[in-house]
Amino acid sequence: MFKKLKHTALAAVLAVAIAGGAQAAGISDKEIVLGTHLDLSGPVAAGMPMLRNGMQMRLDEANEGAGVNGRKFRLVVEDNGSQPQMAVRATDKLIRQDEVFAIVNPFGSGTNAAVAKRAVDDGVIYFAPWGASSIIRKSAADSPLLFTVTPNYDTIMNTGVKWMLDNFPIKKVGYIYQEGPLGTLMGEGVKRALAAKNMGYAAEAGYKAGDIDFSSQVARMKAADVDLIVIATVTRETVGIMAEVKKLGWSNVKVITGNPGRTGIVLMLGKDTVEGLYGVGTWKLYTADNGPAPVKAWFAAYKKKFNAEPDENALLAYSYTDIFVKAVQAAGRDITSDKVVKALQAGSFDGMLFYATESFKGNHLSPEYVEIDQVKGGAWTPLTKPLQ
Repeated sequence: MFKKLKHTALAAVLAVAIAGGAQAAGISDKEIVLGTHLDLSGPVAAGMPMLRNGMQMRLDEANEGAGVNGRKFRLVVEDNGSQPQMAVRATDKLIRQDEVFAIVNPFGSGTNAAVAKRAVDDGVIYFAPWGASSIIRKSAADSPLLFTVTPNYDTIMNTGVKWMLDNFPIKKVGYIYQEGPLGTLMGEGVKRALAAKNMGYAAEAGYKAGDIDFSSQVARMKAADVDLIVIATVTRETVGIMAEVKKLGWSNVKVITGNPGRTGIVLMLGKDTVEGLYGVGTWKLYTADNGPAPVKAWFAAYKKKFNAEPDENALLAYSYTDIFVKAVQAAGRDITSDKVVKALQAGSFDGMLFYATESFKGNHLSPEYVEIDQVKGGAWTPLTKPLQ
């Protein structure tokens, strides 16, 4: 009986949240308030200015002139420190104090899983969380107010590890993972790839978000004499693990990271340390020098605006924000959550980093593509075409 009442109450809340008649929170005559929570003080802090600036750049463009249907966007940014409890405090502030219309581009698997339901239960659109999409969707009970964009970590890691096993004489595989949703979901894909070859882990070792010493985890891999180390890592951890591998002079082992670690900032921070690292990519990688003309122009505009060099994460945040801005535009002057949701569900979207035109299938951005890259000469170099 309790479970039935709980589901009935949830359905009622969601129905109210996307009701077409009432004006949503965060909407005034001249303003639309958006919020986000990023890791401004934790292990991924070095990459957060890229996300924040990418979002702000697109919102500033939308605010030029009369704005969007006579309103201008205001972005409120809070710190989650890569800690779920900090994300809870940040999200509660965004909802209760700032009364945001939507939370856009929030960062982290564990942090998003901890708060997505709080937001959607309060009628707040939760758009483009950077994290483990399927776990975030589960945590929010597949709410119609949640739109996920990160390819599912289990499927892409299954593709990446399968490619490594098919193309190299790998006999023993080790797994180093961030404890929590990131490591759990990536691990599911790794295990499926290994099971298809009648293999299992030769060694595995976890670490906590914020850890900076990975000597024991790498030593465990070395003791098991693995040929391949799969790492479920983001920025600092990717560099730290590769540094330990290089410190041991372990030149005959291959290391592959998932898409959170296959980024330009890993190259900037790791330099020679990450040379030879493999990565599972889910979007195109460009720099100011190697992209097509529109990308070069965007990189130049970002640098002029923020006096800093952008990476692909800045452009990705810009692209996801562009999708949301266009949905708000399509919703018209009489904006409601329901109208924005319907615009997102009905639209198709192109981004400078996307492999193809994307759309939301079941509120998840699709199709999902995977590319295998390797760091060669200080650059991520494609080894495959995009795989599906």
